Amino acid sequence: MAHTEHGSDYASREQIVYAGLLDAGMKLGFVLLVVTFMLYVFGVITPHVPLEEITHYWSMRAPDYLAAADVPIGWGWLGLAGTGDFLNFVPIAFLSAVTIICYIRVLPILQANGDRPYVVIAALEILVLVLAASGILAAGH
Repeated sequence: MAHTEHGSDYASREQIVYAGLLDAGMKLGFVLLVVTFMLYVFGVITPHVPLEEITHYWSMRAPDYLAAADVPIGWGWLGLAGTGDFLNFVPIAFLSAVTIICYIRVLPILQANGDRPYVVIAALEILVLVLAASGILAAGH
C-alpha cells in the first residue's frame, strides 16, 4: 500500500467500508443510467414529452419549458417517474444518495470505535445532505 501523509500504510475499516459501498453504488447507478436511457431512447416506455416534440422545447428557458411541458418542479418529478424521460431521473437521484448511504453505513463503525467527533461530523453531514436533497434549504425561488 502507498504511504500516506499521516504515516499509516493502511486504510481504516470505516474507509474501506465507505469506499466499497461507494464503488458498488456508483457501478449500480451507472448500470441503471444506461438501462433507463436505453428504455427511453428505444421507446420501450412512453415519455412524458414525445421525442418528436422535444426540439420545440430546446430554445426555451427552463421555467418556460417546465410550464409548457407541464413538468412539476422539485421532487414533483417522482410523479412522472413511470414515463421514459423521467425514469432517467431515478438513477440520478440514487447516485446523489450514495454518499448519504455510505455515511449511514459508516456511522455505527465510528460509534463502536468511540470516535465521537467523527460520529458528530458524519451525523451532521447526513443531516445537511438530507436537508439539501429535500429542498428545505432551497434558495433562489
